[in-house]
Amino acid sequence: MAKLNEAAVAQITEICQRHKDDKTPLMMILSDIQNEYGYIPLEVQELVSKQTGISVAEIYGVVTFYSFFSLTPKGKYVIGCCLGTACYVKGAQNVIDKFSELLGIKPGETSADGLFTLDALRCIGACGIAPAVSINGKVYPKVAVGQVEGIIDSYRQEAKA
Repeated sequence: MAKLNEAAVAQITEICQRHKDDKTPLMMILSDIQNEYGYIPLEVQELVSKQTGISVAEIYGVVTFYSFFSLTPKGKYVIGCCLGTACYVKGAQNVIDKFSELLGIKPGETSADGLFTLDALRCIGACGIAPAVSINGKVYPKVAVGQVEGIIDSYRQEAKA
């Protein structure tokens, strides 16, 4: 979506119009765009600004403040490694380091093949099953470093199917 095509402009305009009468439309607009495209680049923020009259600076501030919005495309599989206290104490840093090593990316990045995005999360509320990893909403309990390669391989196989 680097250069917005006519269909994208029309769809984003429609999203903005759908929420124009909302009391605070920005979050709804950005949420709908994020759900549709997977990320909200600067070109889209500029179009939203033009449609709503909200400054690009304010829109950018919202997009960068909330972790569920992204400025860049996410992979097909978003791996969230919890680094909250319980998970960290039980070895979560080693788990995320192994994902990083095997995928060749750092937290916040997406693999070159576009399959995986690695995210470091603060707490996912799964302290009793620490260290926890979430992949597209599926939670893996008590993940050990030795399991990481198998987890990655299973998603690579799924992507080929």
